[in-house]
Amino acid sequence: MRALLLAAGLGTRLRPITEAIPKCLVPIRGQPLLDYWLVNLAGAGVEEILINTGYLSDLVRAHVRRSPWANRITLVHEDRLLGTGGTVLANRAFFGEESFLVIHADNLSAIDLDAFRQAHRGRKPDTDMTMALFRTDQPSNCGIVQLDSEGRVVEFHEKMADPPGNLANGAVYIFEPEVFRRLARVGKPTIDLSTEIIPGYVGRIQSYEITGYHRDIGTVEGLTRAEREYQPLRCRDASPDRNSEIQ
Repeated sequence: MRALLLAAGLGTRLRPITEAIPKCLVPIRGQPLLDYWLVNLAGAGVEEILINTGYLSDLVRAHVRRSPWANRITLVHEDRLLGTGGTVLANRAFFGEESFLVIHADNLSAIDLDAFRQAHRGRKPDTDMTMALFRTDQPSNCGIVQLDSEGRVVEFHEKMADPPGNLANGAVYIFEPEVFRRLARVGKPTIDLSTEIIPGYVGRIQSYEITGYHRDIGTVEGLTRAEREYQPLRCRDASPDRNSEIQ
């Protein structure tokens, strides 16, 4: 399974931190956020990773060149940001005709990607994608979902003042290739997954709840809390004879 790490954002909510460093390289306990995802993906056996760049892309490119996972990574630059869905559509050839991961790289997460993929493989036959969910302590800042008795997402409330619950979209997805038809029907290059695509899947989304740590670090408050709360995650590295610990 191939993966897309969405990492091109401007990081406006993290200013002034992001005036000199892109959001995906903001350090948490001394390690760039991007590396947490690369360790997790490598440990889950993902061998082809696409990262989109935009803001301060030269810094991301330099970081990837030095990375032990550089041989797994393809970078694609966006002079004009395409939105989360637009990036998926523009890189259709990278994904081929297999299911694929899409990850918002501005979250710090200990998601078990092996279990997530297994949940997708075992999804209900009438579902077309799988969404990772987490329990949030800030529901008004998140996309809140409601599930039916079999774990399908049947309601999706994007950042409303008084949402019905605290089970939130974790912005980690597995899509099937049929998503490209939905994206193409939008009829424009800039597309947002959360507002323009995912609502059309309601009733056909399999859910997977993250049991480990998961937090959006896109604000100074979120970053500060992650620094205080997060515990190191040990997982298999890309190298077969060593382990990697992000701490």
